Amino acid sequence: DWDDIPPSSALQEISEEEAVQIIADPLLPLQSSTLRDYVDHSETLAKLVHLGVDLSQVEKRQKAGQLVLTLDFEKDIRKILLFLKDVGVEDNQLGPFLTKNPYILAEDLEALETRVAYLKSKKFGKAEIAQMVSRAPYLLLFSVERLDNRLGFFKNELGLSVKKTKDLVIRLPRLLTGKLEPVKENLEVCQSELGFRRDEVQQIVFKTPKILTASKKRLRQTFDYLHNVMGIPHHMLTRFPQVFNSKLLRIKERHMFLKFLGRAQYDPAQPSYISLDQLAALPDEVFCAEIAKASIQDFQKFLKTL
Repeated sequence: DWDDIPPSSALQEISEEEAVQIIADPLLPLQSSTLRDYVDHSETLAKLVHLGVDLSQVEKRQKAGQLVLTLDFEKDIRKILLFLKDVGVEDNQLGPFLTKNPYILAEDLEALETRVAYLKSKKFGKAEIAQMVSRAPYLLLFSVERLDNRLGFFKNELGLSVKKTKDLVIRLPRLLTGKLEPVKENLEVCQSELGFRRDEVQQIVFKTPKILTASKKRLRQTFDYLHNVMGIPHHMLTRFPQVFNSKLLRIKERHMFLKFLGRAQYDPAQPSYISLDQLAALPDEVFCAEIAKASIQDFQKFLKTL
């Protein structure tokens, strides 16, 4: 998953002496290579397990297994847990959160507090920050400069107001943590290849932020079918961009069924108009009964002929 890469600086708080220790001492018993075998000997690990941390996942993350073994629960970890609770991570979410981002345990508490203070200074509310941190666990590993650059990038690149930029990252906080290259490429694809105007791209992204992180191949294929096969103009795609998040096969099957029935009408000026929303989002039963005016058995029979 493109957003699941911790910053390269995730471990920068560890001093060189500590780093040498980590390399010098074989921390794990030689005959064993899992953190589970350590739980009986380590109060810290036992407490993390009790919190709901999945050690088998933690040890898959680079250097994370060694990191948690060097920490002391009372001295190092408790303050981070209290901080996360203060930010708004629910008690029952602390375990899953640390499973995804054990690196936060090695961060400097003041640095973490500064990052939260920065988000507050940008007028993100407490509940919004809690939601963002829970949904993008690596968010607080990034420096204030990086967060600031990111917000600036989306504001300028998309020409959004401050309020709309905030709204965008609240809905998809991994925009602040993921790589920017794929996002730039998707914006480029939408404008240069698919031919959307800048103001249309702005509307599309604001309605459906996921388009910024979708696979380019999927964007191209979906656009090609909707625009070139079904004849949907750009301004209609701009109105219903969530169609880009739908499975293309589902759109194809439904379009072909409607065409077969003589009901494939996507022009809002016509009385029998079918919106892209109805085409893509309705459950099969509702789609058949209300849009295709056919039985679900007819639809299933038709699909077998394809």
